[in-house]
Amino acid sequence: MRAILTVALAATTSALFLAACSTTPTEEAKKPAAETPASGEQKPAVTPVEEPKPTGAALNPLKDPNNILSKRSVYFDFDKYNVKDEYRPLVEAHARYLRENPSAKMLIQGNADERGSREYNVGLGQRRSDAVKNMLKLLGVREAQIEAVSLGEEKPVCVEHGEECWSKNRRDDMLYNGEY
Repeated sequence: MRAILTVALAATTSALFLAACSTTPTEEAKKPAAETPASGEQKPAVTPVEEPKPTGAALNPLKDPNNILSKRSVYFDFDKYNVKDEYRPLVEAHARYLRENPSAKMLIQGNADERGSREYNVGLGQRRSDAVKNMLKLLGVREAQIEAVSLGEEKPVCVEHGEECWSKNRRDDMLYNGEY
């Protein structure tokens, strides 16, 4: 008899639980908390809470594609190493970031296209990386934060033979600590 009562009680409890889950809310329950009267009194309006702003890597301007700091390459004309005017805002933005973050360090890798001897391209890549480094120093970045190296023609982003491809390889890449 006890077993039958236990089974009946469990079945009744389960049915009540399921019934409670399947009911629809009343009109009073659908109203926002500020409109629901409690004992004839009006409740104060609830202040909405803003979602917290993302922190850490989510706010890293170096990785945000909408931030100029995510752009890391400066391109050069054939056989040239002067920074073109169109890249000055980019270099200025990186200078500002480095000044504001004294623990940040940057490695500038100078690159050249495949034309010219290996020695010439290493020298040209170094002159290119030095040009960006010097510009950063003139903009107030400490020399200890910047290193300029040349990769010559050893790290092409395009391996086809033609001006469109070569123009992509005549560049400086700016990398921050942790990226090299």
